[in-house]
Amino acid sequence: MSLLPNSLSSTVAKIGRYSNTRVALLLALSLSVLGGCAVAPLPELKPPLPGAWRNAPAEGVATAAQADLRGWWQALGDPELDALIARALKDNLDVEQAAERLMMARGLNRHARDAYLPSLRARTNDVINPDTSASYFVFGYDAQWELPLFGAWQSARRVSQGQLNGAQAALRGAEVSLVAEVSRRWIELRSAQQQAHALSAIRDAQREKLRLLQVREQLKLAPPLEVARAQAELARAEAALAEPAQAINSSAQQLAVLVGQSEPDPQWLQPGPQPQLGAWQLTSAPADMLRTRPEIASAEAEVLRAAGQLGLSRSDMYGHIGIGASLQYSINTASTHRVRTGEGIYSLGPVIDIPLFDWGQRIATAHAKDHELRAAVLAYRQAVLQGVAEAETALGNLEQLRLRELASQQVSQATAQSMAAMRKRNELGLSSNLEMQDNLIEGQRTELDLVGARAARSLAYVALYKALGGAPLPPPSKPSTN
Repeated sequence: MSLLPNSLSSTVAKIGRYSNTRVALLLALSLSVLGGCAVAPLPELKPPLPGAWRNAPAEGVATAAQADLRGWWQALGDPELDALIARALKDNLDVEQAAERLMMARGLNRHARDAYLPSLRARTNDVINPDTSASYFVFGYDAQWELPLFGAWQSARRVSQGQLNGAQAALRGAEVSLVAEVSRRWIELRSAQQQAHALSAIRDAQREKLRLLQVREQLKLAPPLEVARAQAELARAEAALAEPAQAINSSAQQLAVLVGQSEPDPQWLQPGPQPQLGAWQLTSAPADMLRTRPEIASAEAEVLRAAGQLGLSRSDMYGHIGIGASLQYSINTASTHRVRTGEGIYSLGPVIDIPLFDWGQRIATAHAKDHELRAAVLAYRQAVLQGVAEAETALGNLEQLRLRELASQQVSQATAQSMAAMRKRNELGLSSNLEMQDNLIEGQRTELDLVGARAARSLAYVALYKALGGAPLPPPSKPSTN
């Protein structure tokens, strides 16, 4: 390979000595055979997916509901969320940008190899003789066809296809992130509203407790210390209301951005039921979904693009060979004859562009592209490992949070029974209103824990499907023909 510049130089010399077009074409064919090995090999990518998830739930666990893989968020049982996601997929600006870039990549992909098709160019020129005795108007046609040798044809296709696949992965990633973010924000909004309701009930109970203690203090039945503690607890309850209020405002505003508008819908700010998985339970983890993870698909597209760039850089090492033709016709516009004279000239032959002095730089570029391809393969492997790690973490979190929610439900049920017994005792005059307020406060705090457990489990569910790359979206509904 080190003797290539000398052989190319001798080839140029031979072409200069021989005017026979057949000889030049024969030499070009010989060079194409020598450079046929320039196509960069495409690495075979086999993602090392786990045969079984380490944190997957045990098999054989009964489940009361199954998530639709084409609408996994529907397992949360919230029709408002379903409508909001459909609206966001239609109006979100990030998704629209990714869709526009995909259409751009598709348009360019259809013409990826047009540079290696025959081209025809018409041109004109006005040539004036220095002695002004003649003035010629020249017009003609130039045709050229660069032969896609040395792997350039396949490499150009790889570059374009890699760019197209990357645009498709970007659109898919925008959709997956959008669905996950809308679900997360909606869960946080409704959960914060439920938390605000429970904290308001605690504040009201603390206020009533303070009033009762103040009455007891006036009757010398309670020390001032208890009144001071009640005042501090009331102030703490008032301050606690700020956190869910901030979460409600932030979540509603972010939802507005996600659906492409500047202000949240008024109905979002009206308290509603909290989305929850309920009895839903994951019985099997679809490991194949990880193959559709946008980050992995994007890394795979980058490998294809890098392989194409490597092939093009290798083809540049051997130069460019093509066929050219030219037809020129001139008219003497300064002639006084009524019929102006003109002459036509045509040419046909090979066009050869061979690197000589910059061949070392082209070799360095090819070596650089080879390292770029290897880096892309390593990035692909890293994307797979990251995807597996995120999925395993999400699986483990989802199962642990399911157990937490189950325990919180049991505590809530026990507290509800205790409150019912306390209410009965209060009706019979066996307990005071002060004890009743303490029991109400304890019940609302238990409800707060349950709301937090439900929200955490739902968010872990969203994180799992985002880690798996998101399930396929539902097919778009066909317009009615009525």
